Amino acid sequence: MTAPTEILPIDAPPQRPMTTADFDALDEILDDLRTRGEEVPQWEFCEGFMAALICCRRLIPPSEYLPVLLPDAAQTAEATTDHAVMAFKDDEQFTRFMTLWTLRWNEVAQALNTPVETLSDERAYAPEVLDVRGGMASLPEAERAGFGDGDLPSFAQIWALGFMYAVENWVEEWQPPRDRELAKLHDEALDAIVALTEDDTDEPTMSALSEDGPPSVSEARLNAYADAIWAVYDLREIWAEIGARVETVRRAPTPGRNDPCPCGSGKKYKKCCGA
Repeated sequence: MTAPTEILPIDAPPQRPMTTADFDALDEILDDLRTRGEEVPQWEFCEGFMAALICCRRLIPPSEYLPVLLPDAAQTAEATTDHAVMAFKDDEQFTRFMTLWTLRWNEVAQALNTPVETLSDERAYAPEVLDVRGGMASLPEAERAGFGDGDLPSFAQIWALGFMYAVENWVEEWQPPRDRELAKLHDEALDAIVALTEDDTDEPTMSALSEDGPPSVSEARLNAYADAIWAVYDLREIWAEIGARVETVRRAPTPGRNDPCPCGSGKKYKKCCGA
């Protein structure tokens, strides 16, 4: 299989909003990839991973991040374009995934680039997350028993784990800025997201995604979730203001006039390149 050459540009205005059918299609592709690699994550993890890539100081290409996100699905990191060749079923599936991925990328980037005063603003970034505990609590008791007693992820926990997974894999791009105030804001923002990777152990008092659902999340958790979303905005703004990391250029020392010329001619420097 060869990687397709026509992939939507990243950080461009989305062609259209994502639909429920689009997210369902992404889930189906990930489910299929999971038949060939059990470590392929759920979409919520991918959503957090994507948010971190968008906020990252350096624009990381798909050929670099796809093998990290989908390690068990990656056959090779070689690419015919700048996109990794992956163990998708065929070119059509890969193209479909990258088209939907890029559509969501541009949608998230646009939300993070739009100034908002409140997260209730319809233009604000709203991660695609599941209330797994709420969904389980909504099932009849007989059906809930069929799922066993395994621990269920807290609200937005998988999203936060996906975000931090990207941070951990490109840690050099997430070093604090030199500016003291920006460094403080940077560290506080990451701390807010890390806090969301922990379990919600407080008493659930409300439903996360519906007004009439069974209590599945604590008030403290919802506050932590809001803090984490604002943290994403802060990180995006920090790196947009500072710009890409500049590598330090170290010049080789200039040879003495009577030293051998580094070009390999066998002459003295003063008689050759230093003339």
